[in-house]
Amino acid sequence: MEQGMPLYRPGATGQGRGDVARLPRPGKGGEAVKLDLSLAQARRIALTAQGFNGLTRSEPVSAAQLGRSLAKLGLLQIDSVNVLVRAQYLPLYSRLGNYDRVALDALVAARPKRYFEYWGHEASLLPVALHPLLRWRMARALRGQGVWRQLAPYAHEKRPEAEALLARIGAEGPLAASDVAGGKAAKGMWVWSNAKHALEWLFWAGLVAATHRRGSFERVYDLPERVLPRAVLQLPTPDDTDARRGLLQHAARALGIATADDLRDYYRLPAADVRLPLEQLVEEGVLIPTRVRGWTQPAYLHRDARAGRKIAGAALLSPFDPLIWHRPRTERLFGFRYRLEIYTPAHKREHGYYVLPFLLDGALVARVDLKADRKTATLWVQRVHVEPGAPPSTLARLADELRLMAAWLGLLRLAVAADASGEPLSTMLCARIRQAMADSDGCGRREQA
Repeated sequence: MEQGMPLYRPGATGQGRGDVARLPRPGKGGEAVKLDLSLAQARRIALTAQGFNGLTRSEPVSAAQLGRSLAKLGLLQIDSVNVLVRAQYLPLYSRLGNYDRVALDALVAARPKRYFEYWGHEASLLPVALHPLLRWRMARALRGQGVWRQLAPYAHEKRPEAEALLARIGAEGPLAASDVAGGKAAKGMWVWSNAKHALEWLFWAGLVAATHRRGSFERVYDLPERVLPRAVLQLPTPDDTDARRGLLQHAARALGIATADDLRDYYRLPAADVRLPLEQLVEEGVLIPTRVRGWTQPAYLHRDARAGRKIAGAALLSPFDPLIWHRPRTERLFGFRYRLEIYTPAHKREHGYYVLPFLLDGALVARVDLKADRKTATLWVQRVHVEPGAPPSTLARLADELRLMAAWLGLLRLAVAADASGEPLSTMLCARIRQAMADSDGCGRREQA
């Protein structure tokens, strides 16, 4: 091994503070500083923090723009559902417009690695600078804590199985569950093999890292020192409180204005573990206790948060977009009740299978259930629902956004299901789509399956 600081190893302890430095205290303590904000102000702060101020959608989008937007968000959630496009691609499209997805793949894959996959919100792409702040989660997993129930035995009685796989990776190189004899589980997405369980525990415990995902979305594992930069692994490991304070600070910057529960949810921190680091951030002046009119819980404003005078522009939002992934906050900010109905039986769904909220000039004014039919190069509008009080221009602006999304996905046609949301509304949307498309036949019709 080369000379220098030791690489991070799960289970090691340290006194470093990661990338979080203690800030000077603002006078007589931040708790005495309180602000009073209207809901409209809070909404503009939240949208600005998330990069929705000035939706110009300029082309081409550079790798530097992708990096800046990713840095502002702090992570991208990963999800296997591919009915429209993989989840990690949509948030950047919503903010930047027609970017090349291959460019994001290249940015994430580039060596030395600037981003890594780990448990952030859920499975997430994260800047490597956050690695030290997530080592407490790895240490808990190493003890069998904070992991899915079926993985916990690999920290104890089944540990030799995991260690055998770890040794194999060390000797042979990157490995996926399907590469292991008997590693292919019975049919069914959630029916995992023993090898998959062991590899997932090793990943959660930080003993292996994800080098990439295959086209089938299968994760490939390797030793951390062969995936992550040495300089990252050499960073000191902060104590648990400092690490959570650092994550809360990142969450506060990304959200702008948030309750304690909103902040906790961003990186899925245990509720019992956020009180002390929140108090410290207030004392240090990083967070300003704030009252948002209409909210029943106290809020915290990040000291660098800004609010544009007006939020203009339109965007379709992924169900996994950081702006809306914490549903209670979405309802508080926008008066928009939103639930993901992927796992709801079809006959019980209220709005559809893969529903994207439609953001227009700072308000959530509609929702649309979309499906990409790649065989026929068609973007299908399965259902559409316009919210009460939406402006008269909603359908026209939605049609424009659907046209842009179809182009980004390389789909040649837009089509609206016959019963997308009642015959009058679907007919109106179809007419608007025809106006938006250069091809007057661009809006097809079919009976919904």
